[in-house]
Amino acid sequence: MTHVGANGMAEMVNIANKEISLRTAKASGIIFLPPAIYQLIDNNEIVAAKGPVFNTAIIAGTMAVKNTASIIPFCHVILIDSCKFNFEFVAEKNHVIVNCTVITNGKTGAEMEALTGVSVACLTIYDMCKAISPLMEIKNIQLMHKSGGKNDFERAK
Repeated sequence: MTHVGANGMAEMVNIANKEISLRTAKASGIIFLPPAIYQLIDNNEIVAAKGPVFNTAIIAGTMAVKNTASIIPFCHVILIDSCKFNFEFVAEKNHVIVNCTVITNGKTGAEMEALTGVSVACLTIYDMCKAISPLMEIKNIQLMHKSGGKNDFERAK
C-alpha cells in the first residue's frame, strides 16, 4: 500500500524523485437513460430545462478533472495539458458511454482525474435530466487506458 507510511499511518506518496513524463489516462462510464429521456437526444444533445445537457456535462467534468486533488485526499495537484470528453450513443440499449481523456506532463499519472471527470459528467447528466425521469442508472465507471510512468495499462474490450 503506497499510501501507508512506515509508522502505519496514511500519507501522500513522495514523487520528488520521479521523472517527468507524458502521461495519458482514459476513463469511461455508462449512463442508462430511460426512453423518456433518450428520445430527446437530437444532434447528439439534449436541451433540457436547465440547458444543454452534454455540453454542460463536459464543463462540469472538466472542472472536476482540474479539482481532483481537492476531493481525493492523496491525489497530487497536477497540471492538465488536455482534457477531452466524448459521448457514444447506444440507441439499442438506451445508454450513453461517457469518455474522458486526460493528458499531463508530470511526475504522477492522470487516472484519478479521468475517473473523476467521467463520474462528475455522468452525475451532471443525471442532475440535468432528473426532472424528466429519475430512472437513470450510472454504472461501469472504469479506467480504460493509461500510459506513461512505470506501467502502462489497456483494458481488454
